Amino acid sequence: MDYHIDKVDEAEYPEVVELWEASVRATHAFLKEEDIAYFKPLILHEYLKAVELRCIRNDRHTIVGFLGVAERKIEMLFIHPDVRGHGIGKMLLKHALEKMKATRVDVNEENIQAVGFYEHLGFRTVMRSALDAMGKPYPILHMELSS
Repeated sequence: MDYHIDKVDEAEYPEVVELWEASVRATHAFLKEEDIAYFKPLILHEYLKAVELRCIRNDRHTIVGFLGVAERKIEMLFIHPDVRGHGIGKMLLKHALEKMKATRVDVNEENIQAVGFYEHLGFRTVMRSALDAMGKPYPILHMELSS
């Protein structure tokens, strides 16, 4: 299958949020149902507009992964569960590092796969917060690209 990195049009935000939810349900078992319901409209109406968005599309032009960067920090990187393990996350991360000059990312500590993914690709934890940015009890690892 052929994949390519592309910009995301605002009209595609609902599709991106559906992908976000599918990805979160597959990788964030620690989240409660009410947390997903809480974040979903925020992502649609606020968070996506606050970042520079890029996506990966398959050969049918369907978005299968997306990335959001703001101020050289990866704010979001989500892959559809059906295509995990196909190198899409690595492609998006490489784009973030090379084209968007990202050097930092915050990761839920309980998302062990994501922590391992970023560590494997050169990030290291520089700080830990007991609460997430919304004050919820989900510890966050603040990671930076090792030099």
